[in-house]
Amino acid sequence: MEQQFKTNIKCGGCIATITPFLNQAAGENAWKVDTAIPEKVLTVSAAGVPADAIIEAVQKAGFKAEKL
Repeated sequence: MEQQFKTNIKCGGCIATITPFLNQAAGENAWKVDTAIPEKVLTVSAAGVPADAIIEAVQKAGFKAEKL
């Protein structure tokens, strides 16, 4: 199941910072961030990962996320 989150992840440096947190929470290659749109949407395609776990991982990395 695909989940989407609005974030404040703005650039490649931000993505590099958050990568270890999201890889641990959702798995490698199970997520992506579209920084080209104003909402900076994080899409997670990992099955069985609760939205709260993704939001917590994003917050641990120092960013914000809210479920869309």
